[in-house]
Amino acid sequence: MYKLIAAFCRNFYYRYLCVQFLEDVGVKIFAGRSSEALAAKVAENFGVALGDVKVSVFSDGEFQPSFEETVRGQDVFIVQSTMPPTENLFELLLLVDAARRASARKIITVIPYFGFARQDRKDKPRVAIGAKLVANMLMAAGVDRVMTMDLHADQIQGFFEVPVDHLYASTLFLAEIEKLDTSNLVVAAPDAGGAKRANSYAKNLNCGLALCHKHRKKPNEIAEMTVIGDVDGKDVIIIDDMCDTAGTLTTAADLLIEKGAKSVRAFCTHAVLSGPAYERIENSQLTELIVTDTIPMSQQSDKIRVITVAELFGDVIKRLVNNESISSHFVIS
Repeated sequence: MYKLIAAFCRNFYYRYLCVQFLEDVGVKIFAGRSSEALAAKVAENFGVALGDVKVSVFSDGEFQPSFEETVRGQDVFIVQSTMPPTENLFELLLLVDAARRASARKIITVIPYFGFARQDRKDKPRVAIGAKLVANMLMAAGVDRVMTMDLHADQIQGFFEVPVDHLYASTLFLAEIEKLDTSNLVVAAPDAGGAKRANSYAKNLNCGLALCHKHRKKPNEIAEMTVIGDVDGKDVIIIDDMCDTAGTLTTAADLLIEKGAKSVRAFCTHAVLSGPAYERIENSQLTELIVTDTIPMSQQSDKIRVITVAELFGDVIKRLVNNESISSHFVIS
C-alpha cells in the first residue's frame, strides 16, 4: 500500500513539474528588417508584442543584429523573408546564431518568401543548387524548425534535416475566388510548371482548366507562348507562386484575351515585382492581380491588391506551440 501511495505521489509530482515547465516556457516573435510590418501583424494575431531587435550598422556596411531582451529558455520565432539583397538571408542567419548563443529553447525561422528557391536542381552544367545551400546554412546556424509558404519547388522541404511546415496561400486565395461569380470560370496555369497547382484549384472549384505553354531563350525573357484549352467567353483566373518581372503573367493575360477570354485575373503568392513588372502590369489586359504580403510592396498600383498572411501564420504558430494539427490549412497543396 505504501509503495502504491509513494508511486502515485512521485507520478503526481513529475506531472506537476512538467506543467510548471510548460508554463515557464514562453514564446517570443522577432523580425528581421525585411519583414517588420508582417511580423508585427503576426505577433499581434498570436497575442504577444513583437520582440525588440537592434541592428547596428558599421560604416563599411557590415551589420550586427542583437536581441534587446532575454530569450533564454524561450521558443523563438524569427520572421524574415529572404528576397534580394542577400543581406536579408545573412541577417536571418545572424539572428538564428544569436538566438542559439543566447540559449533559446527552440529556434523556428518563419520565412514567408524563401529566396533562391528557383535554384532547386542542376538544370544545366556547372551551376549551384542554391536552395540546398541555403538549407545547409540555416541548419548550420542552428534552426530547429522552418515555416515557409508556397515554395517554388516542393522538394526543397527534403533539403532540410529539420521539420518544415510548408503552408499554401490557397487557404486565402480560395476564399477570395469564391467571392467572384464562379459559374463561368476557368483556371489557367501560366506555364507547365504550374499545371499541378492550377489543376488542384480547378478540381476544388469544379471548373475548366487551361495551360499557357511558354518557351524561353534566356531567364526573364519569353520567346513564344501558346494556350492549351478553351477560354472563349470565360472569366480566367491565373494561379502562380510568384510574379517576378511579370513577363510570363502579362503575356499570358494578353494571349488569353486574344483567345476570347472575357476577363483575366491573377493570384500570385509572392510579389517579387522586379524590373519593369509594375509597368507591364499597368499596361496589360489583367483586370486585377491579387498577391500576399510575404514580400513588402515597393510601390502601389491600382491593379494590384494585397491580402495579408499574418492571420494564417499566427494561427499556425499557435497550433505548433500547443502541439495541434495544422492540416486543416492545407485546402490545396
